[in-house]
Amino acid sequence: MDTGAVKNYLIGLQDRITTAAAQMDGRSFLSDAWEKPKGEPLQGQGITQILENGAVFERAGCGFSHVTGPQLPPSATHARPELSGAPFEAMGVSLVFHPRNPYAPTVHMNVRMLSAQTRDGQTVAWFGGGMDLTPYYGFEEDAIHFHQTCRDALAPHGADLYPRFKTWCDDYFCLKHRNEQRGIGGIFFDDFSEFGSEKSFAVLKSVGDAFLTAYMPLVEERRHTPYGERERAHQLYRRGRYVEFNLVWDRGTHFGLQSGGRTESILLSMPPLASWSYQHEAAPGTPEHDLMQRFIVRRDWL
Repeated sequence: MDTGAVKNYLIGLQDRITTAAAQMDGRSFLSDAWEKPKGEPLQGQGITQILENGAVFERAGCGFSHVTGPQLPPSATHARPELSGAPFEAMGVSLVFHPRNPYAPTVHMNVRMLSAQTRDGQTVAWFGGGMDLTPYYGFEEDAIHFHQTCRDALAPHGADLYPRFKTWCDDYFCLKHRNEQRGIGGIFFDDFSEFGSEKSFAVLKSVGDAFLTAYMPLVEERRHTPYGERERAHQLYRRGRYVEFNLVWDRGTHFGLQSGGRTESILLSMPPLASWSYQHEAAPGTPEHDLMQRFIVRRDWL
């Protein structure tokens, strides 16, 4: 596997996405290049790009990282126990965009490659990633567009991938402590190498390349929708659920922290503001109640 080709693709993907988001917002991303100090167990570098307090995006973070380490952390070996303790290389692009307008959805996208050396000296590479949508107000057409784009991106690699990856996404992005979905889902895959390195990498590229088509039209459609204090309060309350998932369940967060990664970059997915309310329930007949009944559920959108 040519890891240089993977790295070049990922850096280019980060640039394409942040350029498009900056053009929509009218404000540039801050680009923060970093490198792990020599002597630390985890070595490597990356580029964290962040846009805060923009006209469209209240916080938008998109990070690239490329690191090596002496042994894989537990979060990366639960499905590959034979690689426990193996030296590894990891690279990826991860983003979360939190729009300012409550009618525009939050989105997460991640694509990554990990490789490790087996005890007999062989290099094993696998891929993961996906994208999922978290609306605060439900729109059927937005959910259908997002899922159609995900399905179309995977179609060249096999008709079975979208239903597999959708179910994987629904299973993964679930707040198990609340028995509640994080959003309307999308696609997710992990520890993926069944097509061989090159063809599995092609799946990763199809997912990354589809992101702007899947998400940006939704923000453009909703960014000017009028809203008031009620919608804002609901948005912040639902963002609290996002924080809960990222800190309690997200394997990417756990991998970064367990491996000694850069905390500021690992936590760029956090929203700038969030709130919690004890046993809050939306009143029946309201758009907020409709969100929970018809959108924050497992559902076949196509």
